[in-house]
Amino acid sequence: MFNHVMVGTDDIQAAKRFYDAVLGALGYGEGVMPTESRCFWRSPNGAFGVTTPIDGKAATFANGGTIGFLATSQDEVDAWHAAGLANGGVACEDPPGVRANGMYLAYLRDPDGNKICAVKRAG
Repeated sequence: MFNHVMVGTDDIQAAKRFYDAVLGALGYGEGVMPTESRCFWRSPNGAFGVTTPIDGKAATFANGGTIGFLATSQDEVDAWHAAGLANGGVACEDPPGVRANGMYLAYLRDPDGNKICAVKRAG
C-alpha cells in the first residue's frame, strides 16, 4: 500500500544514528543519505526516511500517529527496543510485551518525538 514513510528531524545525524540502530536490529542495513538533509532505509517493499523540514521550520511529530515496523520474532522486538533506548530513544507506553490479538509490541519515541513501534504479529 505504501511506497514510503518519512518523518521530520531537526538533527539528521542523530536521527540517522538512532534509525541505523533500531532498523539494524530488524535486519536492515545502514541508511543512505542522497543529500545532507535526508536519509533512507530501503526494503523490497518500500522505504522509510528522515528529513529536515523543507520549509526550514522545526520538525514536529504527529499527535496520535504511530509508525509500526514489522519484526520476525519477540527477540527482534526486544533488540529493537534496547537499540532505541541506547541511541537516544525514550520508552513510551507499556514495556515490550504481548498486546491485543497476541501481537508482541514495543514502543519508543525517537529523538525528535516521533512515536514508533516494532511488532511481531501473532502466529
